[in-house]
Amino acid sequence: MTLLAALKRILLPACLAAAAHAAAAEPQFLPLIQHDFPDPFVLRAGDTFYAYSTNNERGNVPVATSKNLADWTLAGDPGRPGHALDAMPELPPWAKKGSTWAPEVIRVGTNYVLYFTARSRKRDIQCVGAAAAAAPQGPFVSTADEPLVCQPELGGSIDASPFRDQDGKLYLYFKNDGNNPNVRKPTELWVQPLAADGLSVTGEAKSLLRDRLKWEGGLIEAPTMIHAPAGYFLFFSGNDFAWQREQRLSNYSIGYATCDGPQGPCKEAGDKPFLYSFSSADGCLSGPGHQAVFNVGPRWFIAFHAWSATRGCRPLDAIRWFYIAPLLWKDGKPEIGVGLRPTTAAR
Repeated sequence: MTLLAALKRILLPACLAAAAHAAAAEPQFLPLIQHDFPDPFVLRAGDTFYAYSTNNERGNVPVATSKNLADWTLAGDPGRPGHALDAMPELPPWAKKGSTWAPEVIRVGTNYVLYFTARSRKRDIQCVGAAAAAAPQGPFVSTADEPLVCQPELGGSIDASPFRDQDGKLYLYFKNDGNNPNVRKPTELWVQPLAADGLSVTGEAKSLLRDRLKWEGGLIEAPTMIHAPAGYFLFFSGNDFAWQREQRLSNYSIGYATCDGPQGPCKEAGDKPFLYSFSSADGCLSGPGHQAVFNVGPRWFIAFHAWSATRGCRPLDAIRWFYIAPLLWKDGKPEIGVGLRPTTAAR
C-alpha cells in the first residue's frame, strides 16, 4: 500500500466522524501512543513517519515510527536488541543529561539537523542546541562547547522549531524561558535566521509575540511556523503545562497568530485558544499542547500531547500521551478535525 493510499484509508473515517462526531461511539480524540511521549514532533522521511519526544526512560530523544500516521511503534535500537532507540545517545559537552526537551528535526541537504533544549552546565539554565545525522533515526551528534541559542538575561531559551520558507531560507523559532523562577521575565516567541547548513544562527533574534492574553496565563511557548495556502501562521502553546490534582482540567492550550512573513509581524487570532481542555460526551482532553504542524501533500495535520486520564477525566499517570488530528481550513482559518485513531487491524 502506498503512503497516499494509507493516508486516505485513515482520513476517510476521520472526515466522516467530523460530520457527526456528536453521535459517534468513540471519543473525538484518541491517543496514538499511550506511553510517555511529551512535546512531540513528526517528520516524514520517504515512506516513514518519525516522531520524537522529550527525554524519558527510553533515552535523551525517544523515537516512534509509523507508515500511516495512525499506527505507531516505539522504535528499538537495531544495534542493541531489547533496548529503545535513542536518536541522540550522547549530549554535547555544554549540556547536562536529564533535561533534553522538545526535539525537532529538519532535513538540510543530505543531513538531518536536530534542534533540542538541554540544561547548560555553565549557566544552569535551559538553552538550545543543534546536532546532525545522516539518517532521521540518528544518531545525532554535536561536539559543540556552547549552545546554539541561549538568552541568560531572559531566563534561557527553549522549544526550538525550524522552518524553511518557500525561497529556501531557514529560520529558527524559540521561547525565552522567562517563567524561570530565578528570572521572572515576560515570555516571548522569537525568530532568528539560520545559516544554510542549519547549524548556526545569523543576524539578530527578533521578538514575534509576547504573553498578553488572559487564556495564556502569563506564559507562551512552543512556537510552530507554517506557510499554508492561506498565509503564514504561528501556532503556539500557552499557560501552565501541568495538571494539578486539585484542577478539574489542565489550563494548557494551543493558540495561533497570523503573520505577514516568517519574521512577522504577527498578531494573535482572537482572544481564545484554538484547542483547549474539555470533558464531554465527545471524550476527554486535558492539557493539549506543544503542537507540531505538518503537511503531507495538500493535507495538513497537527500533532500534540495531552495528559493521560481516566474514563472519568481525572489524572491517571503523570505522563503525556501522543495525538494527531487533521488540520482543516475554512475561509482561510485553521480548524481541527476529529483525531486519527489506530486502524481496526491494529487494535
